[in-house]
Amino acid sequence: MAIKRSPNKKNKRSIARGFLGILNGDFLTRENALQRLPYLFFLTFLVIGYIGNIHYAESTVREADVLMKELKELRSEYITTKFELMFKSRQSEVAKSVAHMGLKEPIIPPKKIAIGDE
Repeated sequence: MAIKRSPNKKNKRSIARGFLGILNGDFLTRENALQRLPYLFFLTFLVIGYIGNIHYAESTVREADVLMKELKELRSEYITTKFELMFKSRQSEVAKSVAHMGLKEPIIPPKKIAIGDE
């Protein structure tokens, strides 16, 4: 009496043999190796594309980091410049900066000149 094997065990063994054949490189030495070359070229193309995509993504992330650092730097420069401008545009600071030219703040308020009957 012969023991019948189930199709699942047979299928699993053939998958295991195929996987071992790929790892060993035996699938390239067989007669039908030429039939598998397009598949290998396709896999090679996918791997090269994947590596290129990773490289592009990493360079984009690096560029974004550089731009974020530059943005923080420019933002701090903007805040510093804005503060300096606010400080220098105060009336007392303007009076100090033009004092060496001989200009003084007027003590008498300006008068309104009216022309005609208004």
